[in-house]
Amino acid sequence: MHFCPAYPKPRKSKASSLLMFFSARRSWLDALYERSYAMQMGEVHLPGLDLYMVNDPALVRRVMDDEAEQFPKSPLLGEALQPLLGESIFTTNGAQWRRQRDMMDPAFAQARLAVAFPVMQAATQAMLQRLAALPDGAEHDIEVEMTHVTADIIFRTIFSVPMEGADARRIFEAFARFQAIAPRLLLPSIYGLRWLVWPWDVWHSRRAAREIRGLLEQLIRPRFDAHQAGQAAAHSDILQSFMEARDATSGQPFGFDELVDQVAMLFLAGHETSASALTWAAHLLANAPEVQERAHAEALAQLGDRASEVGDMKALALTRNVFRETLRLFPPVGFMARQSAGACTLRKKPVREGATVVVAPWLIQRHRGLWAEPDAFNPDRYQGDASRESLRQGYLPFGMGPRVCLGAAFALQEATLILASLLRRYRLAAVPGHVPRPVGRLTIRSANGVRLTLHRREGSA
Repeated sequence: MHFCPAYPKPRKSKASSLLMFFSARRSWLDALYERSYAMQMGEVHLPGLDLYMVNDPALVRRVMDDEAEQFPKSPLLGEALQPLLGESIFTTNGAQWRRQRDMMDPAFAQARLAVAFPVMQAATQAMLQRLAALPDGAEHDIEVEMTHVTADIIFRTIFSVPMEGADARRIFEAFARFQAIAPRLLLPSIYGLRWLVWPWDVWHSRRAAREIRGLLEQLIRPRFDAHQAGQAAAHSDILQSFMEARDATSGQPFGFDELVDQVAMLFLAGHETSASALTWAAHLLANAPEVQERAHAEALAQLGDRASEVGDMKALALTRNVFRETLRLFPPVGFMARQSAGACTLRKKPVREGATVVVAPWLIQRHRGLWAEPDAFNPDRYQGDASRESLRQGYLPFGMGPRVCLGAAFALQEATLILASLLRRYRLAAVPGHVPRPVGRLTIRSANGVRLTLHRREGSA
């Protein structure tokens, strides 16, 4: 019997649009109803808003890939994130997005798996040292540690320094505040009800964004000025590659503010999504002891007591599949909002220009018509041909098309290393009575944390 993790119980029937909005203000998952998980397309209409939720695989591919230019990224998400991310690749569209993407592509050579692996390994060892300081069997909110280690990895990848010290901790804490407020700004915009945004939330969001950007500027400015002065590069990392990038047409580099935009985007996207997925992976493993024991045996057989190497990651097939299945059940980015650039037809329904079109991996990856046991944790579904069609049609945790996540391979390697290192040393156990409550915010997190006990394995260092 496979473990089925708890998630917000969908309503029996569709609520009114206004009730749906108030339900979604805390978490957009609360606005879903039973047919959401089986429909091909749903719609919501409010004054000034037409929203279409597409689950049909053919429509999803049309919106995300085949006609991607006709369905650019919705500006609504950009409005909520603009104080922090500015005009970054995450929020832009059209020629501006293409220019940024072309300039940034070479920089991701620094995130190549072989290049990035020592950085991941160093941050993972720092995580194990922090966990070793905890009493054996102590109750622990694993979300805190997963957020720390993934933030440390992306911090080292961008800046070539570990996420230690007071300034790094302040960045970490300010990001947490910003992420907690963002949904309260985003959902009213999506539902066309901006008047329901509290000025207090706007003020707190902008304050957190200013603090983050100020701290990032302190890290970037000395290296930017040195680069502008023609000094030799001190590091070969993503920041250095961003500074060296040039527009193919004008030959111009990123300006300082645009550089800060891209670094802020990369830090947010680079740790928040992985932290969310790794937290849920730990929860699933703690509640599926048979899978956990197999993954522990795999890590022990492949790694033994030696330090892991980049070549080990492909051999850890079950561990990778645990993470892939976690991404299916708890996709960090649960919905992707697009906007219709012109009037069109979706499933024979007329769609006006400017309408919001939402693709929701949360729904598609649990769709009753696409998956066997859609709510069950079964990492073995990725072996063999049984789920091949489901994966082809209904698996998109990293998106698809031109805006597919550039960091997909990076995230998979990072997660495999962290999970294998953790399982080699510890047995994860659920805390009796504690049931994490998934909420849809910027990513899918738990409203009450993910509390586990960690028990050292016999013979582990």
